[in-house]
Amino acid sequence: MHSPSRKRSIGIYLTLILLDWYCGAVSGQLSYSVSEEVKPGTSVGNIAKDLNLNVQDLETRMFQIVTGSKRKYFEVNLKTGFLYVSERIDREELCAEATKCTMNVEAVINHPLKLYRVEINILDVNDNNPLFTAKSQTIDIAESVLPGAIFPVLSAYDADVGRNGISTYKLNPNEYFSLAVHKGESVSAELVLQKALDREKQPVIKLTLTAVDGGTPPKTGTSEIIINVLDINDNIPVFTKSLYKTSITENVPLGTTVLTVTATDADEGINGEISYYLSSKDQDHIFEIFQIDSETGILTVKGQIDFEKSSAYEIRVQARDKGQPPLAAQCKVLVEVRDLNDNAPEITVTSLLNTVKEDAKVGTAIALVSILDRDGGKNGEVKCDILNNVPFKLETNYKNYYSLVVDGPLDREITSYYNVTLTATDEGTPALSSTVVITVHVTDVNDNAPRFSEPVINVYLRENSPIGAIIKTVSAVDNDVNENGQVSYSCLDSNSNSVPLSTMVNINSETGDIISLQSFNYEELKTFQFKVQATDSGVPPLSSNVTVNVFILDENDNSPGILAPYSDHGSVNSENIPYSAEAGYFVAKIRAVDADSGYNALLSYHISEPKGNNLFRIGTSTGEIRTKRRMSDNDLKTHPVVVLVSDNGEPSLSATVSIDVVVVESTGDIQTQFRHVPIKEENFSDLNLYLLISIVSVSVIFLLSFISLIAVKCHRTDSSFSRYSAPMITTHPDGSWSYSKSTQQYDVCFSSDTLKSDVVVFPASFPPVDAELISINEGDTFNRTQTLPTKEKFDTILMSFDE
Repeated sequence: MHSPSRKRSIGIYLTLILLDWYCGAVSGQLSYSVSEEVKPGTSVGNIAKDLNLNVQDLETRMFQIVTGSKRKYFEVNLKTGFLYVSERIDREELCAEATKCTMNVEAVINHPLKLYRVEINILDVNDNNPLFTAKSQTIDIAESVLPGAIFPVLSAYDADVGRNGISTYKLNPNEYFSLAVHKGESVSAELVLQKALDREKQPVIKLTLTAVDGGTPPKTGTSEIIINVLDINDNIPVFTKSLYKTSITENVPLGTTVLTVTATDADEGINGEISYYLSSKDQDHIFEIFQIDSETGILTVKGQIDFEKSSAYEIRVQARDKGQPPLAAQCKVLVEVRDLNDNAPEITVTSLLNTVKEDAKVGTAIALVSILDRDGGKNGEVKCDILNNVPFKLETNYKNYYSLVVDGPLDREITSYYNVTLTATDEGTPALSSTVVITVHVTDVNDNAPRFSEPVINVYLRENSPIGAIIKTVSAVDNDVNENGQVSYSCLDSNSNSVPLSTMVNINSETGDIISLQSFNYEELKTFQFKVQATDSGVPPLSSNVTVNVFILDENDNSPGILAPYSDHGSVNSENIPYSAEAGYFVAKIRAVDADSGYNALLSYHISEPKGNNLFRIGTSTGEIRTKRRMSDNDLKTHPVVVLVSDNGEPSLSATVSIDVVVVESTGDIQTQFRHVPIKEENFSDLNLYLLISIVSVSVIFLLSFISLIAVKCHRTDSSFSRYSAPMITTHPDGSWSYSKSTQQYDVCFSSDTLKSDVVVFPASFPPVDAELISINEGDTFNRTQTLPTKEKFDTILMSFDE
């Protein structure tokens, strides 16, 4: 619980007045009171409860306090609904000497828009001591002055008002003077001589004047009064009026005469000569604006007269004679200032929305506009209008307060912002006006999906490419802006892929860079397909897809492999030939395969050792080793032969096999299960029958494939791969044929001088990439801008026949 003293120090009380005569968006007026100098955070009142508002709706309905000044003294706690003090409040700074100090603020709530006017009375606390403008004041009094004479003294000033202002004056006890205190609109004091002065006895008298205010506890201020006792001149000047009144128009030229004051002195000679002065007590600001002729008493304008700074001036004029000591009297001059229309209206804009969506409804409030004209009367009456043609209008809330609202459809794609020109014109003569431009930015809604430049993207990637390499960068454009136009990328797996997409590629969600996650092997994977989805960051998000076809290009990364019976690595094989063998005699046949495709798998055979051999030769494409001539007595009995098998890739890879050819005397010594001596036969043997059947079978396969090609061309689908599904026939220099189609590919090799016929079939382990086979039909060529390898890629099935 708070103590009573704490409650009194805070001094907060609530007066609630609900005004029912407001209509439209102005729902009513509240009145609160709060003491000045309370701590920031001090609660003023439960404004949500007083306005019958639900506390849970304050934040969503953007409840806020709007003031016309730059400083914001009050805020609302949106969680509790309490109005609280947000900055230090100094009543003297806000209202100066005004008896009543009030602040008007507006409470604004949206959905629907409602305005509440709140009047806050700032209560004065006794926080200022009475102050004298001088710590000491001197008064010269002739000793001939009789008791009862009155002498004005310097008045104190208290910034507080009401009961906290100056209440009375006190004088320290003395035998010569008493204090006469005058209370009215203001409290003043005068010294009253109680006993005749005797300069010879006491030439100087020092008194202490104390000003006391009416606060609890009261505060005081002091000033020392020094009385100089003089002789002789015992008559003071007397003004014809104790109070002069006049009026003057603001902004009059310097030197303009205000009025003339007149005083007389009953003394004669120099003691009766009078000079006029402006009193220096408590009116320093008067010296900046007015001046008086010391001889004539004419009061003239010295500085700028501004009605908005002060509507009236109180001037104290002193008449002083030239006697010794001089005597003085003073009078008051009240100058009323007449207003001129010299202040243009001031426009203050408080934004309710930083931006407005292009789908905002008509009537949506954008900003609050308040107009202030410091002139009075008709000079301060103002009207406000929109000058340019924009889809906005002003709605009047109450006097000089407007709402800027949407008055038509908005389209960000046509106009992304509007410059709304407001003009405020007063009713003065001549009329003055002010103009302000409000920039309203229009934000778009997410109504445009990201767009790729093409629906399908083909990517060609060499096998064995490094992991982490960027294989392609995709990009999509979104016509929206900000988060609605921020595009992120993701990969969508295709059901046709045999390997999970997440193990093969990844995509940078920001840049669209497609990055390989593995080094691809053409012999294992020739192509795969996936989709890239571009999604914006709008709510709800929009997206579009593009199909990406990745074709793996073959590299020559596999060396030829020697087949049985010569496949044992590091072993030396032996073959026997008769001494009587003729030129062209069949010695052995080397068979090899290459896991690569196309030219990378096209093999050639050469004898690398011995150098300059003139006894044996080998078929470059068949691998058959034969004699070049008959044996002679000078020939060795054993001939080591090293055969080099090379592919046609770049760079070329190779393998070697070693064979020892042993010369024997008779054919009976030749024993091998892999070959027999070729014999020329005139009859049609079983071997020739098998060869014929093989040729016919291959021809039938070729014919059926050709017919299938024509059928496919006639019934082509829209598949992204089907346009490349044509077979190919290739004739090699050694007489072999290469046949390719969409599912299989064969190499068939024929040699008329083969002594034996062997058929070796190597089926393709993986389906070929259709896009890498070029049809013999001119109409089935690539119609996209692509770079194909320098040599066509083929999967090889080898059929070799030898007689």
